[in-house]
Amino acid sequence: MSLIAPGSPDSRLRDTTGSPDLSGGKKGDSDPFMDLLFSGWNPDLPDPARLNHIDVFFKNDPCGSRVLHKPSFLAAMKLSPKDPGFPHSSILHAICASASRWNPQDVITLPDSTRRDQFAEFHASKTRQYIDKTMASGEDIFSVMQACILLSWYFYQEGRWVEVWIFAGFQTRVAVPLRLNYPGTFSTHGNNSPGAYLAPPKDLRDLESRRRTWWMTILFDRIASVGGWIHAVDERDLGTELPLRTEDFESEAHVPSNPQDLSTPDVFTRHPPQYTDSFLLLIKAVMLFGKVTDFNVRGNLRAPTPPSKSQNPFLLNGFKELDKLVCEDFLANLPPIFRNNAGITEKPEGATVNTDLYMVHIIPHAATITLHNPYIDFTNENNVSMSRCVNSAKQILKAFYSLSQESIDVTKLHPFVTICWYLAAVVLVQLCKHYIETGEQEREARIWGEINVLRFAMLEYGSRSPIGTRQERLLQGLMREIVRMTAQKHPLEVNVPLFPFPHRTNQNQQQHGASMDAGSSLQNGQMYHQSSNGSDRTLSPANMNEVRMASHSMNGANGAWPMRNIPASPGQHNLDLLSNTSNYIGNGL
Repeated sequence: MSLIAPGSPDSRLRDTTGSPDLSGGKKGDSDPFMDLLFSGWNPDLPDPARLNHIDVFFKNDPCGSRVLHKPSFLAAMKLSPKDPGFPHSSILHAICASASRWNPQDVITLPDSTRRDQFAEFHASKTRQYIDKTMASGEDIFSVMQACILLSWYFYQEGRWVEVWIFAGFQTRVAVPLRLNYPGTFSTHGNNSPGAYLAPPKDLRDLESRRRTWWMTILFDRIASVGGWIHAVDERDLGTELPLRTEDFESEAHVPSNPQDLSTPDVFTRHPPQYTDSFLLLIKAVMLFGKVTDFNVRGNLRAPTPPSKSQNPFLLNGFKELDKLVCEDFLANLPPIFRNNAGITEKPEGATVNTDLYMVHIIPHAATITLHNPYIDFTNENNVSMSRCVNSAKQILKAFYSLSQESIDVTKLHPFVTICWYLAAVVLVQLCKHYIETGEQEREARIWGEINVLRFAMLEYGSRSPIGTRQERLLQGLMREIVRMTAQKHPLEVNVPLFPFPHRTNQNQQQHGASMDAGSSLQNGQMYHQSSNGSDRTLSPANMNEVRMASHSMNGANGAWPMRNIPASPGQHNLDLLSNTSNYIGNGL
């Protein structure tokens, strides 16, 4: 499918109607544009000459593509646009918007240095038009709901939080009348209630498509709510069994329904081999994070005072059990093939990453930080919450180092990774403040290096998806106080390479662990610096004072922010992060 934007080089091959001039400038008897119209092709879509951008979407999209059955979808694209089995235009528009992230068409840079793809915006607006039309008529409601899921993840990667929150609630309210939250995604009782639209699934593919559509709706709701917001659907109302493995879905294997749902007592610690893959584990990891959100929201709802570091959280009802599940049992009980593989596979042609499995390994640590953050006391070396959070920050950093050492493109990770990086940085900012207050300059310098690693990770992700830039900007606001307090001359330069994300060859890659514990400083994973003769040399805490930017300063004379194309910091934030955990995804709401 060709995604040719107006004004692009390819558009010069078109006549004034916008259709391809297949005769090389001399008109034939037929007008290709009119041929498209008569074929039933939606004129708002790019011409169907190439399908490569649909392929790009399925190859790169880590989110919404899970709701679509790829083999049958690609086969349906070969049908006549007038055929009832041809993909709905709303889905095609949503795919165009999402695919533009990896094949940008008409990108402009906004004053805050975030990117905006006008081609993507056009197709996003067209998708919204179909959603509005369907909500008024109910026509093609399931297909349009799938398009809504694709569009929601597009908004999430853009960091457009108001639309993210609205669409998270909208999707769940649409899915409930469709009975997608029932076992088998259908119910014979209660169908007299308004809006019970869908008939029973017509085959196994239809059934599994409904399951996946429901679970992606719930995952989006959980991820949109991690900052401490109430979920749109309580987990007690989720009766739908978990999906099948992706390979069984795509091959349309005759596999019985998954025996597990969220009411299964050991759903987070037992993983039947026939019903376990990285996507199913991702669902469980996100739902585990959802349990932490529920605990925090419900605990704070009627509490007379906010949680504090002087409080022992293990005395709270349900905390001990949740802590054990999140901090220990989930990862410890992963099947060995998944537990011993962080998602990175080395191949002769280069390392690859299974983004679902990668996220399975870091989401529990982000959940641990969210659960324990209000109770951290860095002055008490026996504080369990402090130990939990520092260890989780270490694990998130270690996972990032494993990517950078293999020169893996982090921009293809699930966008939720930026929130996990941010949460790890929240812990490090507080630990840095503690070391500043206690005068431990060497440890403080090492923490600055860790913070800068996460800052640049967010900025690298932001080069393709604005959510990364927005999270780094939010982190800047949280760092204002420690930037003013520190005695470090150039704190934002510490362990920053001249080329922040160099691509290194396998011969130059070395494995370096990152050890952190509650009683010692955070040892920085080693970064790389390319010297003037072109060779690589390692940057480590021992030689971090040698690191100075050759072409520009990261700090102004008055401790200003790096003099690079980074948006200005937002207004003052409450730096007491121990009691403020609702700013994970910006302040746009």
